[in-house]
Amino acid sequence: MRLTSQLLEAYLHCPTKCWLRSVGERITDSTHVSFTHAQNESFHTAAIQRLLSNAHQNEWIPSPSPVSLIAGEWRLAIRVLAQSQHLESCLHAVERLSSKGRGKPGQFVPIRFAPSNRISKNQKLLLAFDALALSEMLGREVPLGKMIHGDNYSSLNLTVSTLLPQVRGHIAKMSSLLASSSQPDLIMIPHCAECEFQTRCRQKAVEKDDLSLLSRMTEKERKKLHDKGIFTVTQLSYTFRPRRRPQRLHNKREPYHHSLKALAIRQKKIHIVGSPEMTIEGTPVYLDVEGIPDRDFYYLIGVRFGSRDSVEQYSLWADGIDDEKKLIFARIPMNAFHAFGLSGMSRWRPS
Repeated sequence: MRLTSQLLEAYLHCPTKCWLRSVGERITDSTHVSFTHAQNESFHTAAIQRLLSNAHQNEWIPSPSPVSLIAGEWRLAIRVLAQSQHLESCLHAVERLSSKGRGKPGQFVPIRFAPSNRISKNQKLLLAFDALALSEMLGREVPLGKMIHGDNYSSLNLTVSTLLPQVRGHIAKMSSLLASSSQPDLIMIPHCAECEFQTRCRQKAVEKDDLSLLSRMTEKERKKLHDKGIFTVTQLSYTFRPRRRPQRLHNKREPYHHSLKALAIRQKKIHIVGSPEMTIEGTPVYLDVEGIPDRDFYYLIGVRFGSRDSVEQYSLWADGIDDEKKLIFARIPMNAFHAFGLSGMSRWRPS
């Protein structure tokens, strides 16, 4: 079978996701997938329009064939299907640069669109995969690539040839993975929260009582426990033993115990290590800030303050980047601050 850019994207997140996609597993969680697809399509359409606005009618071609790519007189190609014997990728666009000498062929530069303001390593590897698929189809080297990304449609040129060894390494591992008739070991990871197979995988992990359900446990720690014959959360829960701490460590924070969390899950109880003391003086103020880290955009600040008898709670929203600059406590009635002795906090701006 041909390895596609969609399979590579899934593999870079999770080998199990890649395997499930390859066998056509039924999707159980489509909300995030639908949102991401709509976001990407919207960005792709806008990015293409911006590219075409700088090109004459006879300078660009849509969905060209391999023959048209090589022989045609064009500067920009849109939605190019690059296929070789083993690889396949639908390139968002391809730019053709003029040759730098007589008798030398022009250079092809694959272009990939990404809505994110920050370019991740995975996105760079996907661009390198695009270049590799295009190179194999055309039979010529494709050393450069371009990312168009972010709110301002910024352009980033990359030397993808330096990434090809990593891409080929991933391709080899993918080929071995997809050649197997059985799926890889199931491991719950942070990406599960946005995966279309989240419900399916979590259900199987719960049935197995898998250690990966303990989100803070690393792969190295799981392997160490496996070597000791501990494979489930229940097994781990029986290994916790409370110990008296030496006097010299009394002022230091208690280390995190995965076994204690496993015990809490088995007993359905909350366990507190030590004897914590909480002393709150004055008026406690609680802030909850939500945002999109990739865009450095914070769209919500929740504020809650009060005493035992009364509580005030407010939500400050920003619909866009410009509104973010206006997120100040001035939107909260001043009498609310004065009532709780917080007049000194009436002016605050996010850094």
